[in-house]
Amino acid sequence: MLAWSRLAEPEDLVAKGFVAARGGCAALERLASPAPVSASECLPGESLAALRAGLARWAGRWQETDPERDLARVQALGGRVVLDGDTEWPGRLGLLNGGEPFALWVRGPVDLAAACERSAAVVGARAATAYGERIAASIAVGLGDAGATTVSGAALGVDGAAHRGALAAGAPTVAVLACGVDRAYPASHQRLLRAVAEEGLVVSEVPPGSSPMRRRFLQRNRLIAAFSGATVVVEAGWRSGSLSTAGLALDLGLPVGAVPGPVTSPSSEGCHRLLRSGAVCVTGAAEVLQLVDALAPDPVREAPARPHDGLDPVQVAVLDALPLASARPVERIAVTAGLAAVDVPPVLRELSRRGLAARVSDGWRRAPLGPREGAHREWAGGPRA
Repeated sequence: MLAWSRLAEPEDLVAKGFVAARGGCAALERLASPAPVSASECLPGESLAALRAGLARWAGRWQETDPERDLARVQALGGRVVLDGDTEWPGRLGLLNGGEPFALWVRGPVDLAAACERSAAVVGARAATAYGERIAASIAVGLGDAGATTVSGAALGVDGAAHRGALAAGAPTVAVLACGVDRAYPASHQRLLRAVAEEGLVVSEVPPGSSPMRRRFLQRNRLIAAFSGATVVVEAGWRSGSLSTAGLALDLGLPVGAVPGPVTSPSSEGCHRLLRSGAVCVTGAAEVLQLVDALAPDPVREAPARPHDGLDPVQVAVLDALPLASARPVERIAVTAGLAAVDVPPVLRELSRRGLAARVSDGWRRAPLGPREGAHREWAGGPRA
């Protein structure tokens, strides 16, 4: 399988079917044979023309294929190879249904399967705004604090911010590359990828030395989606590549979330497009975790407590009837509140106990408000007296 990871591109389903039907070694032996392929060799579902084209395509890389050299190169980096059937092989890769990688080249001290078990992909625009990078890092920190892994593609912008957020939280993060794990791409992320390899995982399905090519980025996106329990797009333009990751996750039956942005921002057009298409609106790590943990309760956000919270309707009516400056007698308060005068004094005493009403020489008035409650005065006070 190591040889096939160099012989065939990740999107080559003909190669994957050819190897799956015959086994890696037998497939290599047939590739090495000079005899032309015949129709009798085709297995059910195989096309003779496609098989001939495939053999010609794979033979072009035969001379440069050396699995022992590739294995030695990754081991020199402290890395390893993970194959289907190994305990580190992520179980969700089976969702790819024939599109599984031949092998995974891995650097880092973390168990890959364990890291992917409870994880979320955090992806987005390379040309991210400060808002997008801040939200991506915040989500990754929250995921890390909750014991979940952040998966991303190590690209500029949102991806890099997500990896940095996870590292800042001391949590594992998985960087999935479109090139060999011995290469830093983009070059400006050399230090970041080194840190990920030391504390998390750097993963690729192409062997060491492989170059980052456009089609490999699109193919690596399916691994980001399959590694993760949910995919969240933080910021994306109308045609952002991160939308392909979201689409692949949906195709695999995995949940997808999108972070809303300003409606005037081109950097959030892709997220809004996802939201219109059925993605879940997420605004923080708690809501991402709800996608990852399907049975998790709705996130609870505590609003700051205010003194008038918990008042019953009669108490609210009396509070609304109290002036802010000059005091009023009980009788006048009762008329304004629409209550019987006899019912008002006990309510005023309760409001006084709560610090909402103050008794002065000529009646009652509202107690002075603190600056935080003053911001909510319109809710509590109603019309001014």
